[in-house]
Amino acid sequence: MGSLSIGHWLIVLAIVALVFGTKKLRTAGADLGGAVKAFKEGMGNSAARATDASAIPATIDGHAKDVTVR
Repeated sequence: MGSLSIGHWLIVLAIVALVFGTKKLRTAGADLGGAVKAFKEGMGNSAARATDASAIPATIDGHAKDVTVR
């Protein structure tokens, strides 16, 4: 038992194409690509906001209480 060779992957790809059809696979690929693109844009926007000084929360001053559990 080892890893699958390129021949095995081609057979699996052919079976998947026969079961689902190429149109559904193309649509699923486009949807997945759009989701990845939206994710990258979202991550880029959050990184830009993190460098903005107004996005950094102010420090909250307070005192901690000593709590003993019995």
